[in-house]
Amino acid sequence: MEGNTAWLLTSAALVLLMTPGLAFFYGGMVRSKSVLNMLMMCFGAMGLVGVLWMVFGYSMAYGTDIAGLLGNPFDYLGLSGLMTPDGDPTAGTVDVAFQAMFAIITTALIAGAVADRLRFGAWLLFAGLWATIVYFPVAHWVWGDGGWIDELGALDFAGGTAVHINAGAAALGLVLVLGRRTGWPAEPMKPHNLPFVMLGAGLLWFGWFGFNAGSAYAADGVAGIAFVNTVTATCAAMLGWLLTERLRDGKATSLGAASGVVAGLVAITPACAYVDTWGALTIGVVAGVLCALAVSLKYRVGVDDSLDVVGVHLVGGLVGTVLLGFVATSSVVGEDGQDGLFYGGGAGLLGAQVLSAVAVMAYSAAVAVVLGLLVKAVTSGRVSREAELTGIDEAEHAETAYDFAGARGGGRTASVDTGAQPAPARKLEGSTS
Repeated sequence: MEGNTAWLLTSAALVLLMTPGLAFFYGGMVRSKSVLNMLMMCFGAMGLVGVLWMVFGYSMAYGTDIAGLLGNPFDYLGLSGLMTPDGDPTAGTVDVAFQAMFAIITTALIAGAVADRLRFGAWLLFAGLWATIVYFPVAHWVWGDGGWIDELGALDFAGGTAVHINAGAAALGLVLVLGRRTGWPAEPMKPHNLPFVMLGAGLLWFGWFGFNAGSAYAADGVAGIAFVNTVTATCAAMLGWLLTERLRDGKATSLGAASGVVAGLVAITPACAYVDTWGALTIGVVAGVLCALAVSLKYRVGVDDSLDVVGVHLVGGLVGTVLLGFVATSSVVGEDGQDGLFYGGGAGLLGAQVLSAVAVMAYSAAVAVVLGLLVKAVTSGRVSREAELTGIDEAEHAETAYDFAGARGGGRTASVDTGAQPAPARKLEGSTS
């Protein structure tokens, strides 16, 4: 029991590291005049959602079931009754700590879609409301005792619906309300620091082992299966993305490699303990190819999802969740597993996977639109056009990331770029975590 507790606490720390990793991943993909704001949006989500989770969020997700829709928010209000040294890692403070990190990063993921233009205060207001109205109840649907998706029999080991489809759909809804960045798409918006992007992807991959293998809630063979499948699918997805880039654009890029890594991690999340090696490879390759193709669609439909949260998280989450209906196999987890269509199962699992994915997607997107309109009415939502052009970092935080003027011995801080940079193609603009 002590070993399981130690593993879960270690996993919680790994998942927390994912949010700073996400901050670097996103921060490298924006222009230099926006990087601090992006880092702050991720760190702001850590502070705000962390507090909400401890006060009432855990109870809304894991309290006594209310009609399959949410847990009773008063059961563990302020973690009442849970602040004890319980030896069971599935209960008490250990579970609170582990699941807190999921709530934090799910909310932070949305930030990449609205880079360069959303006021910091407006972001915090949206993040707090969305976590309360969407994430906490959806976590109950998927993982809570009595949640309707759990009762339906849909599979989601570590967060394909609750985390990635949920965040990706919210990103889409919020972007539709906020509108495009000034100058997009005519003006290429080049990532300012690709080494940051690669570093962020590496930190995400490292932390994701806590995300997926930690969701076994034990240091056992199931955690080992989740760990191995996470490696397998992620490697396959990176290769799939790079091949797609090579065939489409003529070059395989570092941005594509980092984005392919994240696409694979996203897609294998719901499936990591329910598939064999062939299933993991299938999910990885399909996710790498489809996400690489999906990120270019925003130019055709005119939706400015700045760092491709929709193209990677929504699409990748759908790939992993739906493909489970085909490639799940009970051979890896025995009695607790189900068989997909390719392994002799019926259509029931596929139906449950599709229904759960569509329901979470529709609910999250709809609420995000409403909350976006509310936040826009209360705070005006966007920074001014002038602030977008000169830099949201200085407008919102009175800081800039790179002090070249100071390095020369005087003057105010200055950002490296303030507007358009010549760049040829989509591949130079961010794709996301």
